[in-house]
Amino acid sequence: MNTDVKAGHPTLPGVGAPGWLQAPWLPFAVLGIGALVLYVPSFRDLMQGLWSSDQQGHGPLVLGISLWLLWRKWPELAALPVRPAPLAGWLCFTVAMALYLLGRSQNIQSFEVGSLIWLIVGTMLLFRGPAALKAAWFPIFFMLFMVPLPAVVVDTLTAPMKLAVSNVAETVMHAMGYPVARTGVILQVGPYQLLVADACAGLNTLLTLEAMGLLYLNLVRHESALRNITLAILIIPISFTANVIRVIALSLITYHFGDAAGQGFLHGFAGMVLFLAALLLIIAADTATRSVVRVRQARAAAA
Repeated sequence: MNTDVKAGHPTLPGVGAPGWLQAPWLPFAVLGIGALVLYVPSFRDLMQGLWSSDQQGHGPLVLGISLWLLWRKWPELAALPVRPAPLAGWLCFTVAMALYLLGRSQNIQSFEVGSLIWLIVGTMLLFRGPAALKAAWFPIFFMLFMVPLPAVVVDTLTAPMKLAVSNVAETVMHAMGYPVARTGVILQVGPYQLLVADACAGLNTLLTLEAMGLLYLNLVRHESALRNITLAILIIPISFTANVIRVIALSLITYHFGDAAGQGFLHGFAGMVLFLAALLLIIAADTATRSVVRVRQARAAAA
């Protein structure tokens, strides 16, 4: 029997590793299957609990968008030279497993969900290297918006935000001629009392709108760093304004159509109005910023 000898190892003619075993996507596929087995119970619990609430309902949407953004990045990642960083990769992998075990066993959902981000970072470093991690930084960063914050942090920051939104909503409706009064975060509109809840003006809503704004910036891909930074900063007051619009819309719906309308389908529809208003404000701010940049460029060219 004929044998070929290369580097001291005999091999049979025509026999070698199948091509699919050498595919660059194979390690990610294997780890992806392992991650599904590990995280499916976690995601099931989240869908039945935290992610089914108004405050954290954006979680599955953020996860889906992040995975889609990673998928879009795959051709660029596959074209990069492979320079693994095993030490950093295994360190991130260890942190991911420690956070998952602690979060799963102690019901600390911020640890349990956040461990997925560490797992993805570790996988990137182990199989592709820092260059791939740098190329995929935005989808991984975007995943941070699906990690639930500790309740004490949310409650501490939400209280002054609800108070501010209630105050502005009262001022605007009073200027519009409506009979409105406010006690803390409770609005009295005609015969109806409305409590400004966390879902209407809380920290989680602000983070959801911030995520939407940053996604918009990533998709439009402006070359001007000043324009990107300006829009990122403007997203915060835009989110606040959108929350005020939602509270005013719910108040007017309740005032004109009754409490049942305000708490029924139109309540959920007001949430859609919130995101639509935020998107329109972001586009308007982007247009205004573009005009300012063009004026500055024209003045610089003429100077």
